[in-house]
Amino acid sequence: MSAPRMIHAFTSAGPNYLGKVRTLCESIRHHCPDFAVHWLVPDRVDDELRGGLGSEPFDDIVFATELEDFWNPSWLFGHSLVELSTAVKPAMARALLEREDCETVLYFDPDLVLFSALDDLLDELSRATLVLTPHLLTPEDEPEAILDNEVCTLRHGVFNLGFFGVTDCAESARFLTWWHERMLLYCHEELDSGSFTDQKWVNLAPIFFAGVTVLRSPRFNVAPWNATQRTLTGSFDEGFLVDGEELGFYHFTGFDSGAHQQVARKWLPDSDTVAMLLAWYGARTRALAPPHPIPWKLGSYGNGVPIEAEHRRVYRQREDLRRRYPNPYRVVAGEPSFLAWLEEWEGEHARVAAVDGPAHGGDAQQEAGRAGGRRERP
Repeated sequence: MSAPRMIHAFTSAGPNYLGKVRTLCESIRHHCPDFAVHWLVPDRVDDELRGGLGSEPFDDIVFATELEDFWNPSWLFGHSLVELSTAVKPAMARALLEREDCETVLYFDPDLVLFSALDDLLDELSRATLVLTPHLLTPEDEPEAILDNEVCTLRHGVFNLGFFGVTDCAESARFLTWWHERMLLYCHEELDSGSFTDQKWVNLAPIFFAGVTVLRSPRFNVAPWNATQRTLTGSFDEGFLVDGEELGFYHFTGFDSGAHQQVARKWLPDSDTVAMLLAWYGARTRALAPPHPIPWKLGSYGNGVPIEAEHRRVYRQREDLRRRYPNPYRVVAGEPSFLAWLEEWEGEHARVAAVDGPAHGGDAQQEAGRAGGRRERP
């Protein structure tokens, strides 16, 4: 007899986000107690982390390197934590849908929080292949808001991939395979070249795939980028409303950097409700964070030296380096390594700069394009 089919929800976040992951999953448990909840960690398998957390508001931890196509150290090295966290989302959704007990998969960013049940969303999804939330629902009126929100949406993607939902059907499998293949090649934060991690690809989903539903209720994915369009009222005692509807989930994006608070002060200076939510979120995520930060293993070389963004870019753009150092994390005394190559290059660059001055050095990206197998500036 087969197991009853159910809804599986997951988030993807590094171990440094554990306080946020717990806050999100706690809210899913409260409002959607029948969901299975998973934390996808974009890192190598860590048995200590998996076994040492005790009672948690999620059912299990899945590590990125346990998923198909994500074991390759050369590929992993070329991605920042944000890029890797987003690149693994379609693969995880596929893996969950392959489970005998899974009929629907919902993804939530770790900095989202649910504030009510999602029955209406699930009803929409029962008739769809894929459900998405757009960044904006109505046009802006003020020139500054157009720049802040409409132009920003054009740069980053029509839909906010902090949430998506898929059902178990042939068309969703086709969508997830397509999206996964794009993530293996193009999941980078490079706005100048038209790429923004996983997000802009899904602009094409309503054209390429049947049954894509755009959720137009203002109660979903309330966030700074739509703060000018939606009125949020209420309190924890009364409940929260968005344009008169129950708040479904709120996106606390940019909270740690202060960007969220800055937007709130700019567009919602008189909203006691938003101020209350932000104060609560800061206190709750701090309370649920571990006493000591848990490091991201893929953020350092084998000897513990932090990997810089420029190191990843150089390695990703140089095929000769990827061939020569198939495991760029590896650092063993007396053996060639990518880190040793970088240190030699940095020393050469410093000597050239000291003798000839910075103007003689040329543009780093142009050098990266023409440098073959030579150890010159990338």
